[in-house]
Amino acid sequence: MSAAIILAAGEGTRMRSETPKVLHTLGGKTLLNRVISSVQQLNPGRLAVVVHYQAERVAAAARSYDDDAVIIRQDDVPGTGRAVQCAMKQLCSEQPCSEQESSTFSGPVLIAASDMPLLDAQTLQSLIHAHLESGNGATVLTAMLNNPHGYGRIIRDQQGNVLRIVEQKDANSTELAVHEVNTSVYVFDADVLSASVKGLDADNAQGEFYLTDALEEARRQGRHVGAFSASDALTVEGVNDRIQLAHLAKAHNRRVCERWMLNGVTILDPETTWIEDDVEIAHDVTVLPGCFLQGHTVIASQAVVGPYTTLIDARVDEGATVERSRVQESHIGAEANIGPWTYMRPGNELKERTKAGAFVEMKKAHVDKDSKVPHLSYIGDAHIGEHTNVGGGTITANYDGVHKNHTEIGSNVHVGADNVFVAPVEVGDGVTTGAGSVIRHQVADGSMVYSENTQHEKKHWKPAWQR
Repeated sequence: MSAAIILAAGEGTRMRSETPKVLHTLGGKTLLNRVISSVQQLNPGRLAVVVHYQAERVAAAARSYDDDAVIIRQDDVPGTGRAVQCAMKQLCSEQPCSEQESSTFSGPVLIAASDMPLLDAQTLQSLIHAHLESGNGATVLTAMLNNPHGYGRIIRDQQGNVLRIVEQKDANSTELAVHEVNTSVYVFDADVLSASVKGLDADNAQGEFYLTDALEEARRQGRHVGAFSASDALTVEGVNDRIQLAHLAKAHNRRVCERWMLNGVTILDPETTWIEDDVEIAHDVTVLPGCFLQGHTVIASQAVVGPYTTLIDARVDEGATVERSRVQESHIGAEANIGPWTYMRPGNELKERTKAGAFVEMKKAHVDKDSKVPHLSYIGDAHIGEHTNVGGGTITANYDGVHKNHTEIGSNVHVGADNVFVAPVEVGDGVTTGAGSVIRHQVADGSMVYSENTQHEKKHWKPAWQR
């Protein structure tokens, strides 16, 4: 394939968003990223992305997915036909879009919309193969839809040849009854495409340059125009509003869950479990209802996640349990026990058989093996050694108003309830701290440390309103 052109110039007004439609996400990736990724698998000679609305933002996103992407800037003339005119002129001449004549290049050119998040490389490869095998000058990817509303209709002659594509607003009642629709994915021979888009005009209800008119022009040039029907209609459904985005996201997520279940993962309720594309899950993992697995999360065998747990770029080792918690950019060791209602902010490292229990928050905490923070605690910018137990209500006071300071708690330490460690501070191995202590200074190994708090009692006390 000599080139691929991805159309990403539209605003997507029906999304009602300040974010360009193609930069909305599905399965953890933008719509644009998903299409680029599928096209990249075909190894096109050149990959071009046509931009216009918020051009700099969309172009930056495209280049973040493909460093070598050719960015084509569509001018203010509307329509997909104009987008391809601009693309062909620049691809042929490597000059910005202008009215100058361009040289031609040879081979098939793929054109795809950027709002089809489930479009896969296999479908595209089948389309290109059908185009080459048939000797068509142009081939359009079609789909049969029960509800074709909003799509351009494929109009064929009595022999089944494609005559034209009629947009919804330009179609008559007979044409509207057709259920075969245009998916906005095409393959043209480069010379046919270059010649066909030159004479496009805006003589239609929308006042736009339609790329579909290039198919009629190709027929007038004596080139055959064919069609290839996608076997899976979901792969070619587009996103125009947030309802369609949610519909396709749910369909995609169901397929992701089914793939993991076929690979040996137990997912109790796929309807309430959301798994993004880059997540990795080993066999014999159990995912309970209400879980969101996002980013580059990796879960090892025998782990149990959920219910109602969010993992973002997290690593969960073998046999660990994470229940009703949020874990982000943190590593949970083998057979560790997290939750319920634990909040793991980025940067935590919990070794094997550790525990972070109910209503515990951690940030940049390193907890060595067999140590526990069972409940109602905040541990931030801290290291806790092995076999240490932290009593409920304990916090590391790590922020002095300017800097985040480090707390060091040794191994085999017993921390009493309601302790405050005022960082920077270091507590040695084998230390016991009394309940209610405020630890401000270094504590030597094997010590007992407590704060002297005098208890006062007034007998027969009555509050003022009872006197």
